[in-house]
Amino acid sequence: MFSRGRIELKSDEQLRLMDAAGSVLCDALDTTVAAARPGVTTGELNQLFADFIAERGAKPNFFNYHGFPGHICTSVNEEVVHGIPGDRVLEPGDVLKIDAGCIVHGWHSDSARTIILGSSSSSTADPEDERLSEITRAALWRGIAAFATGKHVGEIGEAVEDYVSSQPGQPLGILEEYVGHGIGSAMHLPPDVFNYATGMKGAKIKPGMALAIEPMLVRGSIETKVLEDDWTVVTTDHARSSQWEHSVCRHEDGVWVLTAPDGGAADLEPLGVTPVPIP
Repeated sequence: MFSRGRIELKSDEQLRLMDAAGSVLCDALDTTVAAARPGVTTGELNQLFADFIAERGAKPNFFNYHGFPGHICTSVNEEVVHGIPGDRVLEPGDVLKIDAGCIVHGWHSDSARTIILGSSSSSTADPEDERLSEITRAALWRGIAAFATGKHVGEIGEAVEDYVSSQPGQPLGILEEYVGHGIGSAMHLPPDVFNYATGMKGAKIKPGMALAIEPMLVRGSIETKVLEDDWTVVTTDHARSSQWEHSVCRHEDGVWVLTAPDGGAADLEPLGVTPVPIP
């Protein structure tokens, strides 16, 4: 899962195309997440997403990627990532992760969200699942803030781990086998973006760098296995998991979250970071 190689640095014009892909993806995820409710199948969500990006003139980057059969990944409960959409019917209390991407004019976007079907206030969801998702999402934004202000990619994982380990209550595990990555003219590019402190600085952060930052947290052991479909990754102890992801870039003037509607302002400004639109 770990890669080495030359890091692709984009021009402002290329980053603007990535921002266009990110905007389509953000809207597509909004629509797909809104349709995720008990009684709906993951296959129906997949078709909704596929139709949406097609109507916007974007191409899928997940579909047929190394043979993957879906336009999105739909991972439920103990399924951590790479779940294949199909006939599974969503139920109250499910923890659904939707991971998706698209391509606009040859440039890629990638983003993921966790949805809890129901709420603890209505007794249809486990409050510990809600806590898991909230901490994962907040950790993502700490990682993005580190990318905005840091000098090396390794600072992202340090920020994620520092935040997760500082939270009161039952400790959560950070998956180590599945990490973030560079993104641009392809969906997966160097460098690897670890979600934990490795003791290494990592690549130097430079203008033109674009990353997909995606912490994955679990309520139990970080040990996983891949099911017989050769895609779906599950926790071996059946503990539930959460994934949140954004595609983010650094340019000469600052940072911009490509897959957030406001460039990340609502979540970054409380952390002392003001995102700057791509020139």
